[in-house]
Amino acid sequence: MREIVFDTETTGFEPGEGHRIVEIGLVELEDHFPTGRSLQFYLNPERDVPIESQKVHGLSNEFLADKPLFAHVVDEFLEFVGDAVLVIHNASFDMKFINAELTRVGRTPLPMARTIDTIEIAKRKIPGARYSLDELCRRFSIDLTVRSKHGALLDAELTAQVYLELVGGRQRGLALAPVEAAAQAKDEDRGGARQRPAPLAPRITPEEAARHAAFVAAELGEGAIWKLAAN
Repeated sequence: MREIVFDTETTGFEPGEGHRIVEIGLVELEDHFPTGRSLQFYLNPERDVPIESQKVHGLSNEFLADKPLFAHVVDEFLEFVGDAVLVIHNASFDMKFINAELTRVGRTPLPMARTIDTIEIAKRKIPGARYSLDELCRRFSIDLTVRSKHGALLDAELTAQVYLELVGGRQRGLALAPVEAAAQAKDEDRGGARQRPAPLAPRITPEEAARHAAFVAAELGEGAIWKLAAN
């Protein structure tokens, strides 16, 4: 299954108010693994970039002045996207902008049905957490040191890592190296499986654990299976 992780940087919040895309970043996944293929465009938005937006992504009017228009890169963009599913952090934002650009140049908008929103997955998997890209990266110990400002390609790469953590994609279809496979076979012959040298770090915060314990005590009673499991 081919997926494209997609992000944009813009001049503002609403294309209906004349705001435009200034950067597009795309990262390719195949069967939930990065292929190493990516695509990036800086775009001339044909308007001024408000200083507030420049503070977010660092893209100035001077830097963007000689960059191509969206009309000049739309064919390359659509060819790279193909018929892949689009993985986006806050899909409604990026889709309204890319579809406004596609409509402006006479192309067919991309349907929302093609999208997977990592915020929606996070809400199901870790209810009550904070869902900003930065917060999810911290939760999964994804390096943020390179993110001094927002950038479409950088944020697409970070979103890809968050997405794979959320769906468990890093384990799917993973073939063991010959030495590891042989070691596992010996362990199985002895009637047991290899154990991790150290347990994995918990993915819930102490605050979340405390809220869960309070909920169990207040709502589920002394016979709650959670209490039995803790004993």
